[in-house]
Formats: sequence, C-alpha cells, structure tokens
Amino acid sequence: MKIIITGATKGIGRAIAEKFAAEGFDLAVCARSEADLASFKKDFEGKYGVEVLTKATDMSKKNEVLAFVDFIKKRWSEVDCVVNNAGVFLPGEISAEPDGQLESQIETNLYSAYHFTRAMLPVMLAKGSGHIFNMCSIASQIAYPNGGSYSISKFALLGFSKVLREELKTKGIKVTAILPGATWSDSWAGVTLPESRLMQANDIAIAVWAAWQMSPAAVVEDIVIRPQLGDL
Repeated sequence: MKIIITGATKGIGRAIAEKFAAEGFDLAVCARSEADLASFKKDFEGKYGVEVLTKATDMSKKNEVLAFVDFIKKRWSEVDCVVNNAGVFLPGEISAEPDGQLESQIETNLYSAYHFTRAMLPVMLAKGSGHIFNMCSIASQIAYPNGGSYSISKFALLGFSKVLREELKTKGIKVTAILPGATWSDSWAGVTLPESRLMQANDIAIAVWAAWQMSPAAVVEDIVIRPQLGDL
C-alpha cells in the first residue's frame, strides 16, 4: 500500500506518516526543507523498513506541485491514499492584514490541494479505488478571531472537499475533510499552556487511520476534532 502526504516532516503530517508507516505503507512525502526530508527518510526507512520517496517542494507554487506529482508517477504506478496536509497559518484581520495575505493563504492552503489532487486523480481513477484526506480546520466552519484570510482559505478547502466527494463517490474514491481544532505543532511553539489544553498530533492520526480502515461501503465525510476543553 502507498500513501502520499504533503507537508509531512512535522506536526500532524508526521503523525499521520508514523501511523501509516507502522502499518506497512510506503510513503511519498514533501516539505520545503531538504534537510528535514533527508532526516525523515533516514528515520522512517530505518524504523519501519518501508520505501520513502521525498522531494523538496513549495506547495504554494503550481510548477513545484506538478513536479512533485511527476516525481511520484515515475516511481509508482498506483497510489492508495493522498493526504493534502500542507498549509500555513498567518494571523490577521481582513481590515489590517498585509496586502497579498489572501493570495498567499489561498495558494498554500487551497490551490496546493486543488492542483495536486487534479494531477494525481488519473492514477487513482485508473485503479478505481483510493482515499483523499484534506486537512481543513475548525476555521473551515467558524471564523477564527484574527483568522482573516486563513479562515477564508480553510472555508474554501472544505468546499473543495465537498465538491470532490460528490464527483468521486461513484468512482470508488473516498473523500474526507479533517477539521481539527488546536493541536500541538510548530505553530504553537513557545505558548505557555498546559499540555492537556491542546490536542496531540497523534490524536488526528488515529482518527485518519480509523476512517481509512472502513469498508468500501462506508466513508467518513468530515472528521471534527476539538480539544476537550474547547477551542482556543
């Protein structure tokens, strides 16, 4: 079995990679840092004995997204699961955020998944099965204070997921939107909060794995996960 995870070297992406690699999945992953990818490849191949394909990619740039797809297609003829995890949070209010912030958030959080999925779909459609997970956010449902363009991009990603679900449901391909609340990652580095206040990245990975395991007759369309004490 083979899984592709974008933005996989840290946080939720890495936790999902750990879960699937432990179950014997080969991995194709990208991130912007060559050093992080080299470390990831060494760790995962050594620990799990699976194949790990890596390519440095800025997912906000269409040409790099398509280059990553070409890199995968030259090595794999089939793909079972795609996790569109790459994304970034830039805070700000619409009235005050820097000019160009909306474009930046849309390119990274929406266009990355759109272009990557479109380019990989022929491989999945040819097989007639597969599962696509899109990393949305609680901000896809409720506008975050100081969320600005980030919330706009995540609302759009949820919309993309819903359209994709309708288009692919008769073709054997499942689509799941993941909507996590506050989860420990680099975005929260340095925050002085008790560990229990935020979710663990592995919590999200467990939910993704559970959705993947279901029979072909069932699909989890949305996974909404929040900290036990509520959103931050």
